Amino acid sequence: MNDLNATLVIGATGTTGRRVTAGLIAERRHVKAASRSAGPVENAQAVRFDWNEPATWGQALDGVDRAYLIPPIGSPDPASVMLPFLHQAREAGVHRAVLLSSSAIPAGGPATGQVHQALPSLFEQWAVLRPSWFMQNFTGDSPHARSIRDGGAILTASGVGRVGFIDAQDIAAVAVRALTDEQAPNTDLLLTGPQALSYDEVAAIISEVTDRSVTHKHLTFEELRDRWARDMPLEFATMLAGMDRAIAEGAEDRTSDIVERVIGRPPGTFRAFVQRETSSSS
Repeated sequence: MNDLNATLVIGATGTTGRRVTAGLIAERRHVKAASRSAGPVENAQAVRFDWNEPATWGQALDGVDRAYLIPPIGSPDPASVMLPFLHQAREAGVHRAVLLSSSAIPAGGPATGQVHQALPSLFEQWAVLRPSWFMQNFTGDSPHARSIRDGGAILTASGVGRVGFIDAQDIAAVAVRALTDEQAPNTDLLLTGPQALSYDEVAAIISEVTDRSVTHKHLTFEELRDRWARDMPLEFATMLAGMDRAIAEGAEDRTSDIVERVIGRPPGTFRAFVQRETSSSS
């Protein structure tokens, strides 16, 4: 390892966290891989961490000088638990923090927007990653993946609005640079893929690559909200459905060149992502 201090990766077994962990290890960084299960992570120090159990925070922060922050999943008010942790992190010697937020949430906005706003006053070096929607939302056990498998359809209330879908591998690559470069960005980074696509176009690409008919079923805001509410609190379901409504109104119809400027290569296309996922599962 090339440093004595560790990088804490919260959510180290999750979609971006495991990729960030792998990227840091590839650069011979000492990583504390934090998760609720504290399951083993190759070449990293596994540690149990739960946002809702402050007793787990001290061990996670011991020997750490920088941190990758994944907010508590499903919480409508992540700042209520994250801000006390971040104050404790600063007191423990953490001087650089990289927060995963969302392109839909500006500084001072709801949810992680409150943490985003506080970060510059808490740490000497910082970055907020604001990625667009993940390409991985169409794989694994995600709602879109299940609806594709079960009914050959993607269900959204986004109409013909477009999204600059981004591969989690590209998000993680930016996070590694933000954590390890000599100087942190000290700003927020809007991360997108190379093109903005509607869900109709996404369904067409999946159909072409997989040779299976996939369609986009257009729902109303209320239909999608009620569908989400079967599996989560109504407040959170309403927020998610509202994000789809914002897409329909054009809020995510944009791309940026930040991924290429930070990591030196363009972000992957959605077609290349589907081809990779299809070949890896065959």
